[in-house]
Amino acid sequence: MKIFRTAILLLLILLGVLGAQWLARDGARDLGEVFVRAGGYDFSATLPGALLALAAAALLLWIGWKLLTLPFRAWGRYRRKQARARLTEGLEALHGGYWQRAEKLLQLAAEDDEVGTIARTAAVRAADARGDEAAVQSHLSALAQRSASAHALAVADRAMARQQPAEALAALDAPAAQPLPPRGLALRVQALADSGRAGDAYGMLGPLKQQQALSSARYTTLESELAAQAMREASDANVLAERWETLPKPLRADAAIVAAYAERAAALRWEDAAARSLEQAIDARWDESLVALYGRLPIGKLDSRRASAQRWLQAHPASPPLLVTLAQLARLQGQWPQAQEFLHRALAQGASADAWEELGHGFAAAGEEMLARRSYANALAAKRGVAATELPGRDLKQKIFDEAVVEERDEHGVPRLRE
Repeated sequence: MKIFRTAILLLLILLGVLGAQWLARDGARDLGEVFVRAGGYDFSATLPGALLALAAAALLLWIGWKLLTLPFRAWGRYRRKQARARLTEGLEALHGGYWQRAEKLLQLAAEDDEVGTIARTAAVRAADARGDEAAVQSHLSALAQRSASAHALAVADRAMARQQPAEALAALDAPAAQPLPPRGLALRVQALADSGRAGDAYGMLGPLKQQQALSSARYTTLESELAAQAMREASDANVLAERWETLPKPLRADAAIVAAYAERAAALRWEDAAARSLEQAIDARWDESLVALYGRLPIGKLDSRRASAQRWLQAHPASPPLLVTLAQLARLQGQWPQAQEFLHRALAQGASADAWEELGHGFAAAGEEMLARRSYANALAAKRGVAATELPGRDLKQKIFDEAVVEERDEHGVPRLRE
């Protein structure tokens, strides 16, 4: 920049010299003359000469102004340099946990207009870390006068850290804070979700993605979480159906979202939709968590559910959750002996607490209280990672093996499990 200014000055001097030489010629007077009368004196010059004199006078005035303001500009540069140095040191102290020193440096840096906003924002964090609420409010008040958007973000940050999403929303929805920056959008989405308004939060994912406020992985995770939460929060069947139908197809195959939709549909007594969603998801992609939910879902349709589970058993004969599901459905149909057989098979295939708990339910309904208590105890032991104890009357492992395997082998010589 200094080289550019020097080149311009030399060019002006050169033009001045050339102009003076040209004005020395008699032909310059042919362009016209300028007469000026001031204070009883008359001045005359050719038009080019007058213009050149005017330009020279302006240049001299500019140089004089620069010389006069040089000390003030030097002082301003010094103060800005000091402010940046304090900001840097304050941020380093804040990162290192020197809260009091950081706040003092940042408060001094905040006096500069250029770095005042970021310095005040960091000072809020330092005061908050010290637990000085009065200092926090003082910094927030000063920050609000500088930048409404930065003030809203700082207030929302503190509110979310204290699990106060309503306060965060109030700050982010303030008219003066609009439009929100990308991080403000992310905070608002999280505040809406924490306020039980996942449907509204899900509707903001489009702007959030457009602003690239989150990484791709985090955005995908948040999208799935909000979709599932929106299903659980649906107030009635119409809202639930609308939210389900507007989901992209990949999300309608997500196990967590399907489970949330089915559970909410069951709670709203929409049994057909609950069962159908699980059946379609399991047929499209085998998922044992959905299979387990299919058995314990509090809906009717026992015959059709049992038929679907039997059909899946042909392709997945060694699936513990599927065997437990079949046992649950058989017990609800009043077929405890068949349910018990499925549970023994499930235990033989590695089932744990769920199978023992279901055994306990069955024994309790059958009036076998001692076996029910032992089964419940085994369920608790399995959840704690403790080995199960034998059921009275015979060796537990032998009984499970006897119930699970028939004396029949396939073409490869492997024992075949009963379906």
